[in-house]
Amino acid sequence: MTYRQFWRAATRRDFMATALSAVALTSFGAGPARAAEAPITIVINQSPWFPGFQAVVEKYVEETGNKVELDINPFAGSLEKQRTAVRADESPFDILIMNAGFFVEFYTGGFMQPLNEIDSSFSLSPDIYTFDDSPYWNSDTKRIDRENGDLLSIPINPFIPILHYRSDLYKEKGLSVPETWDELYANALALHNPPKIYGMSQRGQRGAFDVTFDVFPYILSHGGGVFASQKTGDYTITINSPGTLAGMEMYLKIAKNAGHPSTAGQTQTNVIQNMSTGRAGHIMGVPAPALFDDPSKSAVVGNVDYTAPPRTKDYPSSPGLGHWLGGIPKNIPDDRKQAALAFLGWFQTDEAQIAYAEAGSPPVSKKVMTSAMADKPEYRYMKALAAALPTAQLTFVIPEASQVLAITELRFNQAISGELELKEALNMAAAEIRKVMTDAGYDAPVLEDLK
Repeated sequence: MTYRQFWRAATRRDFMATALSAVALTSFGAGPARAAEAPITIVINQSPWFPGFQAVVEKYVEETGNKVELDINPFAGSLEKQRTAVRADESPFDILIMNAGFFVEFYTGGFMQPLNEIDSSFSLSPDIYTFDDSPYWNSDTKRIDRENGDLLSIPINPFIPILHYRSDLYKEKGLSVPETWDELYANALALHNPPKIYGMSQRGQRGAFDVTFDVFPYILSHGGGVFASQKTGDYTITINSPGTLAGMEMYLKIAKNAGHPSTAGQTQTNVIQNMSTGRAGHIMGVPAPALFDDPSKSAVVGNVDYTAPPRTKDYPSSPGLGHWLGGIPKNIPDDRKQAALAFLGWFQTDEAQIAYAEAGSPPVSKKVMTSAMADKPEYRYMKALAAALPTAQLTFVIPEASQVLAITELRFNQAISGELELKEALNMAAAEIRKVMTDAGYDAPVLEDLK
């Protein structure tokens, strides 16, 4: 059954959800006779946006009668399962939900099935954000290439950090929504009253892709980064550039004077908890509005608002893209590929994207993100997200991302904890990244050490 045939044949059926070690969603009941799709299994991590994806799966099961099982894991666990699956004789998973930091690893390995080869009629909906064209890959040039590349995935979640702030405290103190980092710093100082409340809670702990993701909005908007331009093939290492230094200096200034006393030990969960319990005036985080507006989980219901990350006078707001993509591995039978494609096609529809948003997770549809939904209080994050997405940047477009991240996670964390002086940490990171890149065959010049 082709993608278009699927849509002509799809009918509504009843469903039943069953939870085992993973979440399995299974349908039953009578309906008009049609060719059912093969059951599929999706490997995914447990993230703040997971409730939205789960809601879409449930709706898909209800609408189509097809069976979907979710294999749910922590971040690192999901990644390792995916790496093992694509190298097996046959993958146990039909759709991989890949993170922005690691999708190129699966692209360059030749592990993903071009979606147009499954069905030539399939395409990415024009309503869906392309996230710097990351669904498209040219296997000859090993580059992201919308014009000449294959469609290897579809966007699943716009995982970028935006600024969360306490709107009630802003009103109480007469503060204006910050547009620059200096304005954010001043506002954080105004709200800082430890231990009752910290002006800003930052994510500084070392992990798989933790502190690095948190500092990207700071360093990118100061003209820094890790490489000059991965998309164009300029692998000049810029982690010890003046721009990266300036961004990290702002991060550390906020942490020292208006931040949590143990910023270096703060995880994403800690940061979210600090905001939901009323102990943070600001956080830079991915939207989780359903949590903050849930009276059973939040002490700040209705008092968290959102805006794009700050800019500098020379550079725009520039959060790092930490989005998620859904792709189909090559090493599964054709009937499972067709079934997986049917789900990915349905995921792009208005119906699916609205269900995603209604469950409290950010959709990937521009149409939904900028619709009348954004004017409703429960979806107030949408305008901030829509404003931030056009200047969001891909973080890693190399298969060596895991090796580079191991370095940045360590050195950024050491700079935040005070174990290393900032310039020393950045210089060490530059030298270590250069070795990874040159060993892998890249021309990766390094800047002079910061003095």
